[in-house]
Amino acid sequence: MVTLVRGSWFLVLGFQLSAFCSSLLAQQQSDYYRIETYELPKGVNFEASGLAVTAEGKLAVALRKGEVWIEGKKGFQLFASGLHEILGLAWHDGALYATQRAEVTKLRDTDGDDKADEYLTASTGWGVSGAYHEYAYGPVFDAEGNAYTSLNCSMGKAWKGAGDESTHPLWRGWVVRMTPQGKLEPWCAGFRSPCGIGQDADGEIFVTDQQGNWMPTTPLFHIRKGAYFAHAESIPDAMRPESPVKIAAKQPDGITVAEAMKTVQGYCPPAVWLPYVKMGQSGTGITCDKSGGKFGPFEKQLFLGEFVLSGVNRVFLEKVGGEYQGACFPFVDGLQCAALALTTLPDGSLVVGESNRGWNSKGNRPFGLQKIVWTKKTPLEVQKMELLKGGFRFTFTLPIDRASVGNLTGQSYTYPFQSKYGGEEIDAKPLQITSSTLSDDGLTMEVSIANLREGYVHEFELPKLKAKDGPPLWHRMTYYTLNRLKQ
Repeated sequence: MVTLVRGSWFLVLGFQLSAFCSSLLAQQQSDYYRIETYELPKGVNFEASGLAVTAEGKLAVALRKGEVWIEGKKGFQLFASGLHEILGLAWHDGALYATQRAEVTKLRDTDGDDKADEYLTASTGWGVSGAYHEYAYGPVFDAEGNAYTSLNCSMGKAWKGAGDESTHPLWRGWVVRMTPQGKLEPWCAGFRSPCGIGQDADGEIFVTDQQGNWMPTTPLFHIRKGAYFAHAESIPDAMRPESPVKIAAKQPDGITVAEAMKTVQGYCPPAVWLPYVKMGQSGTGITCDKSGGKFGPFEKQLFLGEFVLSGVNRVFLEKVGGEYQGACFPFVDGLQCAALALTTLPDGSLVVGESNRGWNSKGNRPFGLQKIVWTKKTPLEVQKMELLKGGFRFTFTLPIDRASVGNLTGQSYTYPFQSKYGGEEIDAKPLQITSSTLSDDGLTMEVSIANLREGYVHEFELPKLKAKDGPPLWHRMTYYTLNRLKQ
């Protein structure tokens, strides 16, 4: 017989409530989105680290240890091998492009035997010193055919080089661009571990980074020439005459992000912060829903992989004052393994490449490949969250039952701008919500707030809303990164 003290009863009750809530969310998730697991080649460590779809609609999968496989009628077939730590794959102009540590390699099958026989260097020129963390991700192609690659900062003992190599720019912690004419251009800087690189529906390029030094939590950055995103390891190369990034040689350490936005030369804040643990711990791959409604009510929104919590999050973006900002929302969890790469198939489903690579994740499989499929049942969700003058507008996927509308609560907070690892939510204050109004059709709710703050995340917990036909709100938490107020 086990005797429990009073405090233990509360602990047990807490675990039971948490398990009940998780079970309820999992049931709702399966009603709306089904997770399917691919059958993989036997005996292969299928660490899916890059995904692409060919012109014929076939799924191509890059493996971290240097292979590329393509799905055919008889399952996945080996297409290319012998590459070095592939962390990205793209289909462009009739060929696959795989990003390995020191270059982007163009892969083609020229004799029709379904195996690559042409391996050509498509992009290279960044430094590799031997430090273990010098990963490269991508590529992403713009409309003019320029290829963009995101580069990890070094994080580890590097070789100083000899002769010309000792002065060669590494461009670590940068995004670099290779033109169709073969010229490598440094593009923007200030990254720590820019694991995800992708595009929105308009072709704008975005990057996810991961918590660590100068990165208090997962950010989503909008990439543009000359932008600087805080990580100081990229500063030495920014001092070179060919650098488009114009910043000071030393930056403040220990202020807030809100203060840095006003005082740090060249600093560009994230379009969206993903609050730590609440929205995951390590953001990864990016894909955009351009399916025309085949994936549910989130057309043209971004979906981001989450490594530690083995899931996928959702982001709505808007432009305010000429710059992107917006909101993030939980989406799907319960994947078998850490999400690393994302892409969408012609039928609208979302494919997730998975690999734990020795790091911890909620999913306990070492690798895998899964597909998220919409069941055609629409969930009640916040479809988008837009900034107004003095508040926000929530747009829902289904009309809200007016009787279910109660009080909503929220807070705003910022993060430290510091060289220390990570950072807590700081300067938190309750939101002063003065009114909330549901539209006559039940699809939108406008909320007035007296204390909006630039440089702060505005977090809301919505009431236990229900749709007019009964289903409850799937996810109640929303997080809007407010960089600029509406004028």
